Amino acid sequence: MKLAIVASLIAGAAAFAPSKQSIRSSALNDSPYENEIGVVAPTGFFDPFGLSTNIDAETFEAYRASELKHGRVCML
Repeated sequence: MKLAIVASLIAGAAAFAPSKQSIRSSALNDSPYENEIGVVAPTGFFDPFGLSTNIDAETFEAYRASELKHGRVCML
């Protein structure tokens, strides 16, 4: 019985111990559009399908304009 109590105390204390912080790297952080308007701090430049890879600035602006247009139409 004492062993069960001690084991539960150790397990409870281990739940509050600091965990190792791992450094995560992502391809999203290497985007040339990281400083554009609309990039938010927690997620950064969000492009999960990679639509902005290997495009020029003019195409990026066209994508952004169409995104705004479709977003505004959806709100109607």
